[in-house]
Amino acid sequence: MNIDVLAIGAHPDDIELSCAGTVATLVRQGYSVGIVDLTEGELGTRGSRALRRKEADAAAEILGVQFRTNLRLPDGNIEVNTTNMKKVIQSIRAHTPSVLLFPHWLERHPDHEHANRLCREAWFYAGLEKIKTIRNGKQQEPHRPGKCYHFMQKFEFVPSFIVDVSEVYDLKKKALAAFASQFHNPKSSERETLLSSAVFLDHVYARDMHFGSLINKTYGEPYFAVEPICVNTFFDIK
Repeated sequence: MNIDVLAIGAHPDDIELSCAGTVATLVRQGYSVGIVDLTEGELGTRGSRALRRKEADAAAEILGVQFRTNLRLPDGNIEVNTTNMKKVIQSIRAHTPSVLLFPHWLERHPDHEHANRLCREAWFYAGLEKIKTIRNGKQQEPHRPGKCYHFMQKFEFVPSFIVDVSEVYDLKKKALAAFASQFHNPKSSERETLLSSAVFLDHVYARDMHFGSLINKTYGEPYFAVEPICVNTFFDIK
């Protein structure tokens, strides 16, 4: 399945927390979007593999993406090695996205930092003809997405651009609500985490409002681009 944008996160709910508004906006604009979760989040304090899989599927349906897959790399051990690299390359070549979204390299969670390096290297090597990959019994053609952008998670950076997600922010909130096992539940007997605190989602919404305020919108999601962004005229910039 060929798509326009492929969003890759280390764990189920990473995409929802970071760029669900962008995903929903792209879908509403008629672009095709897919999500790849690198791990099943099995080391997470709350929930289980099976439950998080159901939550991820429910969130994907809310956002309207073309597909969501999980590469089942070991949670807490996203190694940059040949085996893992080829799994990500296979996904890139199978779906031939024009744009790749993945985490920024400076992060609180080591998995997020490792995901950045893994995706960054897979993005490049996916375009090399002499790196061979097989999918469904057929040799894949090389493909390197034209652009890759880094989304924000815990640590902040000065963004290269901010996407206005105001009109679809209700969908982001609904997609996050699908991950009920991870967020605040006063009836839960599981150990509390950063995500399950009573104010965590409020902080997510407040930060999105902050970045929205920087572009005179209600909500915004920030991205970092390593390469300069080309525009044809000043009037392309809002």
